[in-house]
Amino acid sequence: MPEAPVAIVTGGASGIGAATVSALRGRGYRVGALDLSDRADADHAVAVDVSDGAAVTGAVAEIERRLGPIAALVTSAGHYEMAPVGEISVQAWRRMLRVHLGGFFNASRACLPGMLRRRSGAIVAVASELAVGGGEHDAHYAAAKGAILGLARSLAVEVAGSGVRVNVVAPGPTDTPLLAADSPWRAEDYLATLPLRRLTAPAEVARCVEYLVCDATFSTGDVVNVNAGAVI
Repeated sequence: MPEAPVAIVTGGASGIGAATVSALRGRGYRVGALDLSDRADADHAVAVDVSDGAAVTGAVAEIERRLGPIAALVTSAGHYEMAPVGEISVQAWRRMLRVHLGGFFNASRACLPGMLRRRSGAIVAVASELAVGGGEHDAHYAAAKGAILGLARSLAVEVAGSGVRVNVVAPGPTDTPLLAADSPWRAEDYLATLPLRRLTAPAEVARCVEYLVCDATFSTGDVVNVNAGAVI
């Protein structure tokens, strides 16, 4: 009987990442989680800062030793804060790019060689509807997420002939710990502007990720918007 395929989920200890770990395990995957916390409910969890390329490479190698070759990668590690452009420090700007764009790049670079050798694999990056529409006081976050779209689409073209697929999900405001209780994205006046009148649930985003990993064998370079109608 063949061994179960292996997936890595960054940010797998909470929010969209945790929901994705659960969804993929439900589809028969053994899942390794990379997160600042090693308490993810995964088959193997490694505490790592995804902005540290060398650390990510080591963590991916550890998961491969424990679980086996990586068949799928989902990058959902995140960081969020709001600030007017004039109040964004250089440190804050760099951190946003390191976590989001750097995290996607580092994990992809670590997982791709094995996928390319096996001529099989699926990568899904979690971006944001702000990457498409922008947002007031969200310039550094939107820029980092927008850069993920460019990298993912370029990577999809680069590896299209190798059997590796690269896609993106772009959630709207999602009911995770990243959104503080007093976040304007939770305000009733904002929710009233959405066709579905509510935040997206992490499990709903995870189902879209699961689909792209497991079922959408025809899809690469695509962006799936999961945002309660915020971007139509």
